[in-house]
Amino acid sequence: MSLQVGLITTNKPLQTRLSTGTDNGFETTVFSSLRELLNHARKANFSAILLDVEEEEIGVDRAAAAVKTLSDAGLKIPLVALARPRRGLGARLKAAGADEVVPWSIEPEQLKETLQQLLAVRAEQEENERQRKSVERYQFRELIGASAAMLRVYDAIFRVATNNTTVMIRGESGTGKELVARAIQASGPRAEKPFVAVNCAAIPDTLIESELFGYEKGAFTGASQAHEGHFEAAHTGTIFLDEIGSLNLSLQGKLLRVLEEHTIQRIGSKKPMRIDFRVITATNEDLEDMVRTGKFREDLFYRIHVVPIFLPPLRERVEDIVPLVNYFLGMYCALNNLPEKRVEPDVIEVLEDYTWPGNVRELENLVQRLVLMSDGKVITVRQLPQHMVYHSTTTQEALLIPEDGIEFDEEIARIEAAYLQAALRRAEGKKVAAAALLHISPQKMKYLCRKYQI
Repeated sequence: MSLQVGLITTNKPLQTRLSTGTDNGFETTVFSSLRELLNHARKANFSAILLDVEEEEIGVDRAAAAVKTLSDAGLKIPLVALARPRRGLGARLKAAGADEVVPWSIEPEQLKETLQQLLAVRAEQEENERQRKSVERYQFRELIGASAAMLRVYDAIFRVATNNTTVMIRGESGTGKELVARAIQASGPRAEKPFVAVNCAAIPDTLIESELFGYEKGAFTGASQAHEGHFEAAHTGTIFLDEIGSLNLSLQGKLLRVLEEHTIQRIGSKKPMRIDFRVITATNEDLEDMVRTGKFREDLFYRIHVVPIFLPPLRERVEDIVPLVNYFLGMYCALNNLPEKRVEPDVIEVLEDYTWPGNVRELENLVQRLVLMSDGKVITVRQLPQHMVYHSTTTQEALLIPEDGIEFDEEIARIEAAYLQAALRRAEGKKVAAAALLHISPQKMKYLCRKYQI
């Protein structure tokens, strides 16, 4: 299919050279002025515009002004200036909005290649912009997704954000529980106040009390100076206690008192301090079962489980995988100063078939690795981890029969020979026993062994 190109010139030799029909790969419509082209451009649906800036030997300023007029018209198609070499002209024209400046004497075949390259770049830019807009459409704060399950999460965030209700976020590891907590804070009156996140499971039992509540100088060996705890740091803001089920029973009792009275007492101090904070907790454990078995205090459970928000695992919201992938691609390409990349549709099919035991965190780590380890701009199925590819039902046919096909008889022979050898190893070389394992007669076993020289 030939390209439709608008050419602005009154130069007859140039018109003749670039208007010789469709053999060049493009069809040229000639206009004698900018105004004439602009009057027709939107209806003509041009693929590109060519501007002869040598028209009547206009100067650099007028040439740049002409290019800027076309650029500001918002046609969203490549603009190519045809010019003879002049000092500073190319830079001025590109600064004014030209996508490319080519020699006035360029041959049609070379011009066709230039136009095709510019159109490919423009198509890639449009796809990247589409991906960015897709991410924005599916984004709420730092959370990505517009599935029904995530819309319920967003609704819950809106409902609890404006009050001081204690919230517990429940979900598997890697689902983004801290992001939900941050979205609650950012959507409410404490948005500009401190947000202190504490991973309770990551702090040893011997240190967690002093980390949460702080200590005074000399409170214990090594306490050379006073230390502010996490609750103090969260004053007027929000404290997020992740993996709260990992706290020991003794600390659970102290935490209950802090939550009820909103006062803390540093280790080594006799003076309680009143703290203004909102508490949000999170867990991936079955706290109800822990209550039944005595591993978690029932009174604390009811104190922190006022409003639960259930965050779905990624396998239950596969429709969010595309916007998540686009978001992480954009983020890690930008962080590593790499050109924007995209994934093949087959890659998305594999990702949507995968069960994602590590949830969104696992997907993020995968995309980061693919961005760094893929050389080209397009990420293919071959670059995915093998366990994902073999797991995918959508790729089983492709794995079974590659694009160039197979030699069926040779493949069947290879499979038969593999089964014979496996059965013989299991039967310690005894053909009768091996035949029984394969549910074939001893005579057929002997025949097949002779056939494959086993």
